[in-house]
Amino acid sequence: MTQANDPAPAPGTRNLFLSVLAVVGIALVVLVTAVLPAEYGIDPTGIGRLLGLTQMRDGATRSFEVRDVIGGNETYRTVEIPAFGEPVPLPNPAVHQDETDQAPRTQTFAITLGVDEETEVKAVLGTGKMILYSWQVDGGQDVYVDFHGHDPAAGDEYWVRYKEQQEGAGNNGSLVAPFDGEHGWYWLNYNDGPVVIRLTVTGYYDELIDYGIF
Repeated sequence: MTQANDPAPAPGTRNLFLSVLAVVGIALVVLVTAVLPAEYGIDPTGIGRLLGLTQMRDGATRSFEVRDVIGGNETYRTVEIPAFGEPVPLPNPAVHQDETDQAPRTQTFAITLGVDEETEVKAVLGTGKMILYSWQVDGGQDVYVDFHGHDPAAGDEYWVRYKEQQEGAGNNGSLVAPFDGEHGWYWLNYNDGPVVIRLTVTGYYDELIDYGIF
């Protein structure tokens, strides 16, 4: 009895096998020359060092600029990127509000101003504390408003202006207090009739002071 020989692999199967080998080979080359030097600092071939990939793991290679927005400061600080995969150091930690002892509070005011009447509402804030605010005039009428802050301990002559609107019917925004003190709004109704201003403040203020009509 004669034994039949095993059939030779079909050409299509052989081509698929060679393609798989090629893909595996390319993946190994990328692993050794790129991934290992960049991710783990392992560079058996030296190619990673020539390409600058090992520097991504070994230390800072780049820097970028971060705007210091605390208190409206427009100064830029250069921050170096540390070892690859590590967090970038924060140049001004005050941008992060970590309030473990106090939850943010919210209050809403409805303020009626007669003709030529004025008022002030102030948030008492510590340095670096933040508020979000929104105010609108019912009916969209314009009023005069000055958003400002001052430290009562320094006297009435010491104050800073954040925003002035000669004609404003509302505004939304936020504030990080640049110093301890009172920060808020002065409104004047110059219309021929009364207006109603609705103000909502949310944040880490100590209290909101309504100075009433004057």
